[in-house]
Amino acid sequence: MENKYLNEAIIGNKNMLATFTGKGELQRLYFPSKDNKQYINFFHTGVKINSSDLIYLHDDINNVYKQYYDTDTNVLNTEITNTYFNLKMVQTDYMMLKENVLVKRYIFLNEGKIDLDTKFYIHSELLSDRNNLVSCKVIDEGMMQYAHDFVVSTFAKGNKVCKHQINGSKETIKRGEIQDKDYIGMSKDTSICYDLGVIKPQDKKVLEICILIGENQNVSNMEDEIDRITKIDLNKEYTKTKAYWRKFVKAHNGLNLKEPQNSYEERIYEIYKRSILLFPLLSNPETGGMIASPEIDEDFTKCGRYAYCWPRDAVFMTRAMDIVKMEKDTEKFYKVFCKKTQSKNGMWEQRFYTDGKLAPSWGYQIDETASVVYGVYEHYKYNKSERFLKDNLKMCEKAVDFLKKYLKDWIGLDGKDEREKDIVKEEIEEDTKNRTGREHKYHVSYDLWEMCEGIHLYSLASIYAAFDSILKIYRALGKNISEFENNRLKEEKVQKNEKEIEKLQAGIKQYIEENLYDEGKKSFVRNPEDKKMDISILGAIIPFNVFKAKENRVKNTVESINLHLRTYTGGYQRFEQDHYMNGNPWPIANLWMTLYYLETGEKKKAKETFDFVVKTAGKHYFLGEQIDNSTLKPNWVIGLRMVSCYVYNCVREII
Repeated sequence: MENKYLNEAIIGNKNMLATFTGKGELQRLYFPSKDNKQYINFFHTGVKINSSDLIYLHDDINNVYKQYYDTDTNVLNTEITNTYFNLKMVQTDYMMLKENVLVKRYIFLNEGKIDLDTKFYIHSELLSDRNNLVSCKVIDEGMMQYAHDFVVSTFAKGNKVCKHQINGSKETIKRGEIQDKDYIGMSKDTSICYDLGVIKPQDKKVLEICILIGENQNVSNMEDEIDRITKIDLNKEYTKTKAYWRKFVKAHNGLNLKEPQNSYEERIYEIYKRSILLFPLLSNPETGGMIASPEIDEDFTKCGRYAYCWPRDAVFMTRAMDIVKMEKDTEKFYKVFCKKTQSKNGMWEQRFYTDGKLAPSWGYQIDETASVVYGVYEHYKYNKSERFLKDNLKMCEKAVDFLKKYLKDWIGLDGKDEREKDIVKEEIEEDTKNRTGREHKYHVSYDLWEMCEGIHLYSLASIYAAFDSILKIYRALGKNISEFENNRLKEEKVQKNEKEIEKLQAGIKQYIEENLYDEGKKSFVRNPEDKKMDISILGAIIPFNVFKAKENRVKNTVESINLHLRTYTGGYQRFEQDHYMNGNPWPIANLWMTLYYLETGEKKKAKETFDFVVKTAGKHYFLGEQIDNSTLKPNWVIGLRMVSCYVYNCVREII
């Protein structure tokens, strides 16, 4: 697949996700979930006017582009004006709400003075491999590209194919001279053409294309499905789709933001609404799992891919979802996805597919496990449901037990009193003998950025917060839940557990103070090995609350962060000597600084760090993972859900 790193526009429905370039080219098409599977290698459209060669809609020297969403919707418009022929083409893309269909409506307007004999071409290549070879069958309305387990049908409503080519069209399509005697063939790419006729000056033509994805079944059933879709009134679907998304935005205005009073507030408001519209596009409605972002790098050329669900990231996404009244989606994440993905030993691996299956990973990240426990209590603070805590108590206790063992293994903390230590001494010694030469029972953890292995401040802070959360969960449940009523043994076990956890918390804090504070630098450091300044150090203050924002050691650390990580544009890098994608500023780093300054009451500084995020949002108000300092535009991973989540916590304080 051709590398297409920037998804500049995103649309979708319950089961489908599609991404586009800023010029309207369809890049990716996912079904039946947002992370699997992806069908499109390329989907190119173009017009042949009079005797011209093919004019690609997404790539022609004479084309001028303008792209925008219908207000407060996931309906995307791309205006393409060919200045040579003065032909304006408006491409509107949206997903039907209750069908697995992407609708592509084209309006062709002749703004010139001569007749334009116009033919419209589609050249589509699907991803194919030897275990699932793609073939094609041409039908009257379009084509069915199919493999063993799926069929992607591309067809027009009210228009017939005038010519096609299944084999070898890559050599002929650019001249618009496709022709083939075969209606069926074994090729992963196929071209079809629709004759729009002559468009006279100031006249217009409309072409409606549907892309239907489904299961490969018997031929007549697939053809019946196409016939059924062609009978749907697409004008009504378009109106219903816009109305649905506008109602969705209003229903989820959890911050109750008012209409903006100036251009600055307007930009924030648009970022806020676009984030609300993005959330359902990245979520699995069955499990509550959510991808970090639509995929950008299938071939691992620059990264480890993004269309997976990291439990840690999803926890902070659910905090934002609570803010915008998506509490049911949050509950589904914990009660379905987290329970489904927890390992037998209580931990969570690095990342999963949204259906709960294990995704490609590369090692322990202990904060994945700790963050889930933290997140359960954070959601309780919104819904005040003891039933929710009760339903997730066992899951959290298993996770906390794993965290205890991990601390004992890596930094020698076990939370036991001396008498208990004597009792288990022989067991520990025997366990050590059975490690088959390994120094530790558990693998060392990667850091937040998934790059360095070791003992990290952020990771320890997340465990501290998980312990704090389980203590608060116990207190919230008290003796009013059936597990504790008339159950003296359970109550004693909880009390014993509380004492152990409190001791472990004190041990974590002591370890950090002794090993992760550099007296020479007068600041906290990210780990004992390289001692670099890292924005994630702030995690010990916000959100994990190991230290208070106004402590001198913390203030000294923030001064060091400003000295070493702030760039000339006001953006912050993740850490010193960060070389990933050239070491750009990350909006999430700015948002972390914003949250810190809000915590200290320094609202002016908070606004300064927040402004960088506002001014560097993309043209559709999506937030990027990184920003190019020279252009102040997103240059890597557009539509990163995690960044949007941090924005919400800042917006309600800034405006």
